[in-house]
Amino acid sequence: MALTGSAFLALFHDIDPASWTEYMEWHTREHMPERLSIPGFTVGKRLINHALPRYRYGTVYGGETAEVFRSPAYLERLNNPTDWSNKVQPTFRNFLRVACERVVSSGVGDGGAMATVRLDFLDGAGEADLRAKAAQLSRTLLGVTGACCTHIGLARSEISGVKTKETELRPTMSEKEFDAIVLVEGSGLPELIASATDIEAVIAESGCGVGYPATIVYNLAYQLTAADMAAGGAA
Repeated sequence: MALTGSAFLALFHDIDPASWTEYMEWHTREHMPERLSIPGFTVGKRLINHALPRYRYGTVYGGETAEVFRSPAYLERLNNPTDWSNKVQPTFRNFLRVACERVVSSGVGDGGAMATVRLDFLDGAGEADLRAKAAQLSRTLLGVTGACCTHIGLARSEISGVKTKETELRPTMSEKEFDAIVLVEGSGLPELIASATDIEAVIAESGCGVGYPATIVYNLAYQLTAADMAAGGAA
């Protein structure tokens, strides 16, 4: 699977409708290649669901470790946005960005769609409970119709909460963060939408002490890896 490394960065947001096309061009041609050129970034997956009234866009970046997402090289880019970034970043809306420790993954390959399930810990539960049961949960989710690989992460908001120049470019936002997240890659958007209830049921029955699922299913719009960059594929 392409989501390698021990961490990932999960982003959800909207874009001012007048800037939808420019956002796509910027993200494909400049922004994602820039991110994947930073040491420790392994893959970028841009996600989209045109039917959503909120969080129309998502992105998942794989990282060798969670510290990649506050490394000097990454912060240097965040604090020195390009001219194009200076133009596009103010068009972001409802922006949520959380670094995650990847606890476990199951399966092989890459899906053409991804179900993202943001979770909060229930009273009395926490990381230890999820860690103890995550491997079984991940394997069980892999059996859901349409799934090809699954990933479970624990939020590390202290890493992604660093304020930078890019933060200042975006309008003030106060999106609700999460404690854990489940990513299920699968065959396609309609297939994973049809299985979303089953995915939530598996999580509820796992006994992992998580609840309040906020599930969004996306198409994979674009993917770029560090290997692509090394091969000159983004030149």
